[in-house]
Amino acid sequence: MTYDYDGFSRLAGDTDPVPEAGYRVRLKPLSQRRPVRTVLIATFAFAFESTFFGWLISSMELPEKQKAITAVMIAMTALIELFRLVNVVTLCLATLRARDPVPVPPDEDLRVAFLTTIVPGKEPLEMVEQTLRAARAIRHPGRYDVWLLDEGNDPDVKAMCRDVGARHFSRKGVARWNTEAGGFKAKTKHGNYNAWIDQHGSRYDAFVSVDPDHVPLPNFCERLLGYFRDPDVAFVIGPQIYGNYDNVITRWAESQQYLFHSLLQRAGNRLGIPMLVGTNNAVRIEALRSIGGLQDSITEDMATSLVVHSTKNPATGNRWKSIYTPDVLAVGEGPSSWTDYFSQQHRWSRGTDEVCVAQFGSMIRKLGVMRSVHYGLLMAYYPLTALAWLLGAATAVLHIVLGIQGVQVPQQVWLMLYVDAAIFQVGLYIWNRRHNISPHEEAGSSGLAGMLLSTLCAPIYVSSFLQAVLRRRAGFVVTPKGDSASPDRLLTFRSHLQWAAFYAALLVIALITGHAHGFMWLWPALNMTLCLTPPAIWLAQSRQAVDHKAPSDNEEEEHKEPVETYA
Repeated sequence: MTYDYDGFSRLAGDTDPVPEAGYRVRLKPLSQRRPVRTVLIATFAFAFESTFFGWLISSMELPEKQKAITAVMIAMTALIELFRLVNVVTLCLATLRARDPVPVPPDEDLRVAFLTTIVPGKEPLEMVEQTLRAARAIRHPGRYDVWLLDEGNDPDVKAMCRDVGARHFSRKGVARWNTEAGGFKAKTKHGNYNAWIDQHGSRYDAFVSVDPDHVPLPNFCERLLGYFRDPDVAFVIGPQIYGNYDNVITRWAESQQYLFHSLLQRAGNRLGIPMLVGTNNAVRIEALRSIGGLQDSITEDMATSLVVHSTKNPATGNRWKSIYTPDVLAVGEGPSSWTDYFSQQHRWSRGTDEVCVAQFGSMIRKLGVMRSVHYGLLMAYYPLTALAWLLGAATAVLHIVLGIQGVQVPQQVWLMLYVDAAIFQVGLYIWNRRHNISPHEEAGSSGLAGMLLSTLCAPIYVSSFLQAVLRRRAGFVVTPKGDSASPDRLLTFRSHLQWAAFYAALLVIALITGHAHGFMWLWPALNMTLCLTPPAIWLAQSRQAVDHKAPSDNEEEEHKEPVETYA
């Protein structure tokens, strides 16, 4: 099936003429399309969720007995609903703030390097060659060189670069570019990039880059580099799109990213602070050097974003800013197995949790109030999802094992308000789907598969959160690509199966103690079902694959006969 990548590469609209001196990036609101409906549905979503939260808090009463432990359980329930309110507020604000930049032609004098990386043995040479050949076809009127940053200094990689016409760089064997920590940390993407900048960065004004599994379109530079006419723009980012759209995991994974790439990043344009995403971007080298290069983190893009946006441009005295364009300018490869998908989600959530725990607090004063609120809401998803899951498990234990009643409210009223709030939250999510930047998903699709996948990842987010809080060491892991995709096995779902066993045990205890009343059955039963869903899908897919490959009895007979005759 073919997709309209060319059309989706111009979602930001037509290019303005070359601007005059004093240019600043011009933004246009997404809400100008049906603005009244947008405001109304966002207002109703917030109103219903905040009303439900307010009613729940005001209805809480402590019993005469077990006041202390009941108060703890009530507080945990209130926190769970507060986290849900935070998510709704994030969605509502993003709906109203989303902006698209108006593109302008790039400066012809801009000196540009195209960068991508390779870890020999981890990433297929053929895949990287395809990326480099596409990079060579990118249009830019000024100086433009294609570079491959090779972690292994591999002779086959060098030969491929000569054949393609790309320049080769490797930091292998250079001690100062292979440190245990910091900007040149060994075996990390940020260390690789920073080493190249240290050696060659002064020859260029900006670099454009993609992950090695992303194939850039010919207009990659034309749609990204014009924004650098604004002297305060530090980097420009495009959306992440998966081209291997032929399996359920990849399709769901792309749908899951809709909210971030189609709405939240566009909302960041309003304040000039969209987050750097490493899959495809353009970066002003001067801005990166002013903060000491890409930051040392397993999610170096988020950590770098925070530092850039908390720093001023020494040339103008203004804060550095960033731009997100909805233009689809590179098509990549998404995870095609549960193993690789969970690995990706673990790395993203773990990196975000680490930034929240160790870095964000110290940045608030430099970022300012509005930028801090935006980044706080943006980063809150992973840790709040993990905390909500843990608090829900704790309240279930207190109720089922110890018989603590917790919040005592009329269940019919609770259900009515909860369902109303949920309907408007999902409704706002679906309403914003008209801004979807994916060329693969059909227009008018609900995106519910992506929402489901986010829910199924909760056990992964819990593991990442606990590791970050306990400060356990985490390393950067290259996501397997191409034919090297990791196979799934039962151990892939160990976190899900452990939590499923936990909730199954709770349900057994509930039968024995008789403590579970009303909707308190629902939480452990629903979570157990969610935990069993990924391994159940895997088993069903494995069975289907085996059935598809297994020859029929007649085919086996036809196959055996010539073999016996040959013998």
